Amino acid sequence: MNALSMDLRKRVLEDCDAGMGTTAVAERYKVSASWVRRLKQRRREDGRIEPGSCRNNRVPQLDTQAERIREVIAATPDMTLEELKVKLGVAVALGTLWRAVAKLGLTVKKKSSGRPSRSART
Repeated sequence: MNALSMDLRKRVLEDCDAGMGTTAVAERYKVSASWVRRLKQRRREDGRIEPGSCRNNRVPQLDTQAERIREVIAATPDMTLEELKVKLGVAVALGTLWRAVAKLGLTVKKKSSGRPSRSART
């Protein structure tokens, strides 16, 4: 979703300053009343009316280790994520490691050592 324009923000605040209520301004410009309240609050607290920065600034932590992950998984494809984490020597959550493995198009699956099912294909 794109941020609303600076022109609209200025017009909304001008109408609010002229005495129009929050709900009336929201209906006039076809925006939500909560957005108008947050805009007024932002201007009151830090004097800015520009849109905030994008909140999703995550940088993948294991992108630099991609080749090493490929090598380790190629050597032992049935390694668990916990074993892979120890082998790589990284201090990340298992979910982070799983996302890195999945992004590389690899899988980490244990081989079934149990006997095959009699009733269904395995």
